[in-house]
Amino acid sequence: MSSSVAIKVEHASKCYEIYEHPRDRLKQLAMPRLQRYLGGTPNRYFREFWALKDVSLEVQRGETVGIIGRNGSGKSTLLQLICGTLNPTSGKVETNGRISALLELGSGFNPEFTGRENVYMNATVLGLSTNEINARFDEIAAFADIGAFIEQPVKSYSSGMMVRLAFAVAINVEPEILIVDEALSVGDELFQRKCFSKIEAIRARGATILFVSHSASQIVELCDRAILMDQGEKLAAGIPKQIVGSYQKLLYAPEQTRATIREEICRTNSHEPNAVASDRTEAIVARHDDGARESFDPHLKPASTIDYESHGARIVDPRVTTIGGDQINNLIMGRTYRYSYTVVFDKPATRVRFGMMIKTTAGVELGGCASASSPRTALAQVEPGQIYTVEFNFRCSLNPGVYFLNAGVIGDVHGSDLYLHRLVDIAMFRVATERDNLATGIVDFECRAEVLLDKTYA
Repeated sequence: MSSSVAIKVEHASKCYEIYEHPRDRLKQLAMPRLQRYLGGTPNRYFREFWALKDVSLEVQRGETVGIIGRNGSGKSTLLQLICGTLNPTSGKVETNGRISALLELGSGFNPEFTGRENVYMNATVLGLSTNEINARFDEIAAFADIGAFIEQPVKSYSSGMMVRLAFAVAINVEPEILIVDEALSVGDELFQRKCFSKIEAIRARGATILFVSHSASQIVELCDRAILMDQGEKLAAGIPKQIVGSYQKLLYAPEQTRATIREEICRTNSHEPNAVASDRTEAIVARHDDGARESFDPHLKPASTIDYESHGARIVDPRVTTIGGDQINNLIMGRTYRYSYTVVFDKPATRVRFGMMIKTTAGVELGGCASASSPRTALAQVEPGQIYTVEFNFRCSLNPGVYFLNAGVIGDVHGSDLYLHRLVDIAMFRVATERDNLATGIVDFECRAEVLLDKTYA
């Protein structure tokens, strides 16, 4: 296998023997031998189920590949073959690099062991030495954020605590290949954002990521390439948005047309892997909140904040307020708000600009604003000790959900633009609606539907 290839699967298939009754297992063990001994044709007391059928794929080093498909399409089976927890019935699977897998989180934990003991056991299985685990234990415990329960037996944990600890172990081993199977669908918004932030950092280091999800938006947002699986077969591979379109076309198709659509997807992909095209038809059910109101929740704080190194400036006191100045983090869709922060300058700076960005839980940048369009129109000179407050007014056109905010200040350092300070995920807010919400997706574009009776056919 080439050194540029991280994962290579060649004509892999996986077959399971399905028995209708427990006694059939015993029959299969003894009867065929007896039947052959007596000169007869041996019977088979099971039926075959092919979870995977002749699948081939390659994932290059540093590539992020998403796998999408309906339940039972073979996604998890494929990941288990790659991880080595299953052996293929036929075909070959090769990997090149240390693998960390987020499959059934916590499945390898011993319930009688404490969280600390399970961290050491699982990290050892993932290939870390005792010294390496010692060096990373505090970081693992901080990421899991389960407090004193780290010293308690795992059998006393809630399912959420189990997930947090398992994810913390798997994500902190600095993998060369990270395999994620629906693990990001667990936990609350804060923990999900924390997980996404960590995966983004792993991706930035050049690790290979194989990502399975039922979420079309996550596949589009995170992946360089996508693979569509169905009924144990690889149907298509290509640009994530196009593959997601094919998946949704197949997912929402009537049963009687599904076989035809499968053939169409396979036929198109066999000639032009990236040419599968379909409009995204994901429907997001509009939510109605009769009790929606502006308020401030002190517990609504990001757990994924990244503080960039300061180069002579410090961002402090980020907050979202009403135009009247009341601090809030529960916003009402359609109203105007103010996001502000203060910057303290410790060193002189030139051509200074300030900015903000709003992001989704998955880290997708939805939009933001800068205080100047270019260095020419920026703040020409700032002296040490000066303090500036920056205010950004914005109309909340976002559909109900949880969103995160960045803050950054850029200046000229030795002739080059550089972040004097930047805070990622420094604040967050929740959006509700006080009216019937007909908008779908993330942003409300104020589209309005009008249904007219065509009297031509009346």
